[in-house]
Amino acid sequence: MNVYDFTVTDNKGNDVSLKKYEGKVLLIVNTATKCGLTPQYDGLEALYEKYGDQGFEILDFPCNQFAFQAPGDAEKIDSFCRLNYGTKFPRFAKIKVNGADADPLYVYLKEQKPGRIGWNFAKFLIDRKGNVVERFAPTDKPKTLEKAIETELAK
Repeated sequence: MNVYDFTVTDNKGNDVSLKKYEGKVLLIVNTATKCGLTPQYDGLEALYEKYGDQGFEILDFPCNQFAFQAPGDAEKIDSFCRLNYGTKFPRFAKIKVNGADADPLYVYLKEQKPGRIGWNFAKFLIDRKGNVVERFAPTDKPKTLEKAIETELAK
């Protein structure tokens, strides 16, 4: 089993098989628009612009589980991110990352790199074969992930 075995819902309500991203290096992030870490969107977009043409994708999963810091519907969240941070990477439907209602993708991610998701902007790096290779804390700034991303892209 790997990340490609999952189907998620995009921010328009469509099912998306993660097989669509097969062969790419992925960064999967749970996000929020009203969080002290929200400015990380700038750094995430910078990573996307720097490495996107090399086979790198960021998958953005808004999550309202932490102090209700991802309010609004999918359209409002997407609009906020595009207008305020210029994000162009794929955004998916709002999900839960912890508890009985946690999205199956996040259940899997946490099985591969154990531990409860502690806050918004936890990051999982996925290799080109769909394996979880590294987990980064919410406070890890996107810029600090460059070496790990470059290592995976070089494989």
